[in-house]
Amino acid sequence: MPLINGVHHIAIICSDYERSKQFYTQVLGFTVLAEVYRAERQSYKLDLAIDGHYAIELFSFPQPPARLSRPEAAGLRHLAFEVDDIQVAIAHLNMHGITTEPIRIDEYTGRQFTFFSDPDGLPLELYERG
Repeated sequence: MPLINGVHHIAIICSDYERSKQFYTQVLGFTVLAEVYRAERQSYKLDLAIDGHYAIELFSFPQPPARLSRPEAAGLRHLAFEVDDIQVAIAHLNMHGITTEPIRIDEYTGRQFTFFSDPDGLPLELYERG
């Protein structure tokens, strides 16, 4: 029996709560499961789902330190989201003023993918379903 059953959620700390909330809900299409303001921490906790499945905890904290993400640094490299049609997804992001890198082809699967960033520069990937 495996020790781990699956990924439960991804936690993200943002520097501008309203900007990141808008990005993850209005641009990427996550739905809000719960939103709580924790006064003792001066922090919001936003639980987000995709296709009805709990996926992301978005946190705000007063003045969080910047995290190095580029050039490639040790630690979490990026978050990847599956899409049905990468061209449609890229057009949607571009319509919202979000720049994507040129499409690449996965040399092992032959599937298309691209990278873009969230409002805090967190590297995100779109990976086309096969």
